[in-house]
Amino acid sequence: MLLADLRKELERVGATILALEEMRAGGLAKPRGKRGRKSMGAEERMAVSARMKRYWGIRRSVAKQAVHEAPHARL
Repeated sequence: MLLADLRKELERVGATILALEEMRAGGLAKPRGKRGRKSMGAEERMAVSARMKRYWGIRRSVAKQAVHEAPHARL
């Protein structure tokens, strides 16, 4: 009877060790989500396009003003 109890306990300990080794090896780790860039819909692309056109239009106009207002140096 004592020997049978010890064998059962040995089986439980062995199963526990296997489970712990799997956890350590990543067997029970959560799967990672999708990585990378999120895709944009058509409306979102159009909104970004309008913002960038406005941004670059302002940049160009400011640059033109700076060129026209700057004193020209002669060499």
